[in-house]
Amino acid sequence: MKSILKTVALAALVGVAAVGAASAEPIKVGVAAEPYPPFTSPDASGKWVGWEVEFMNAVCAEAKLECVITPVAWDGIIPALTTKKIDAIMSSMSITDERLKTIDFSDKYYNTPTGIIGPKSEKFTATPEGLKGKILGVQVSTIHAEYAQKHFKDVVSEIKEYQTQDEANNDLAAGRVDAVQADAITLDSFLASDQGKECCESKGNVVDDPAVLGAGVGIGLRKDETELKGKFNAAIKAIRANGTYDKFSKAYFDFDVYGK
Repeated sequence: MKSILKTVALAALVGVAAVGAASAEPIKVGVAAEPYPPFTSPDASGKWVGWEVEFMNAVCAEAKLECVITPVAWDGIIPALTTKKIDAIMSSMSITDERLKTIDFSDKYYNTPTGIIGPKSEKFTATPEGLKGKILGVQVSTIHAEYAQKHFKDVVSEIKEYQTQDEANNDLAAGRVDAVQADAITLDSFLASDQGKECCESKGNVVDDPAVLGAGVGIGLRKDETELKGKFNAAIKAIRANGTYDKFSKAYFDFDVYGK
């Protein structure tokens, strides 16, 4: 009888351990598979680095979650989330009404303007008048592609879409497009590179359109992940309040990237 009880007890303990292990599975955090400095980029060894990686580490530590980076092609990152190949998106994804039809978001964790860059040899502004007749490059499936279609389609000669931001920037440097639109911070990173310094300059920021550009960047989540959303929101609030957010941000920016 004692032997039977011991067996039952042991089985129960194993079951509890299994449940504990299952509940402690790492959170798979999806990031776009291509470099997007200064937010996310693989270094020479393949390790992912950048401001958003530091944000992920800080917010997951605060929430007491084990998070692992899972690179996914940008145009497939929302389907990867909804089909549970990843558990969250931390890849500079803006919170928009259109995306909220499919997924949910945490509270905002940064907000920066949208900019346009072009050749140093040409003087124009980030306006419909300035872009008239030009070829404009944007990354596919982004708020910038949507903004360009809404505000510039009728004045530019072509809106050229690219799978990655690097491809758009490279075509600008090569003279195959006349301008590129993207997040102003990542464009500044390109302009600071050897290639960017030689060819290009900022043409300014576009007029804001919250309906398209959204209300800042949040962590993308499935709509039924209310518990995980609560943990991330509490962690974002905590690292903002305790100085952790400002501490790692100062290594990348000389302004408040959190924005308005």
